[in-house]
Amino acid sequence: MDNSPLGYMGPPPFKFLPQAAGASGPAFSTPFKVLATLIVLACAAAFVQNWLAAKATGAAGGGWFLGGILLLAYTWWHILSSVTRIDDAGLHQSWVWNKNTDMRELAYGKLIRVRGLEWLIAPRLYVRTLMGKFNVFYAANPAMIAEFERLVAELKAFRSMR
Repeated sequence: MDNSPLGYMGPPPFKFLPQAAGASGPAFSTPFKVLATLIVLACAAAFVQNWLAAKATGAAGGGWFLGGILLLAYTWWHILSSVTRIDDAGLHQSWVWNKNTDMRELAYGKLIRVRGLEWLIAPRLYVRTLMGKFNVFYAANPAMIAEFERLVAELKAFRSMR
């Protein structure tokens, strides 16, 4: 923090140190990735079948469906490769657009789970900043989920100290 008078205005910044420096893990579980893959393959097969049938009858307009399949494949690739990382500076997740939230700006956090289906539906950390901006970070790794739980508990204690 700088020494200017403006540097001290507002609530104090939140600080969090993960137990493992630069902890990271996949954002989505393997069963979810397999399910997403099966859905994308089924949609691609349906597209090819319909495209061949339309081509045989001389119909046009397959470009819209091709665009949809390409968007679906792009999202699928990001599901497979998305990684969530937590460090002392903030929360980060690679996605279609990279998500980042600085630790010092956190005002609220909540871990959202679907108990009994965590093997399929990844727990997610909902965070809100002091300015009201929110973000959602997914984690399928038990170590990352434990870090999320610690983060929520420490943030709640820190913000209720007033």
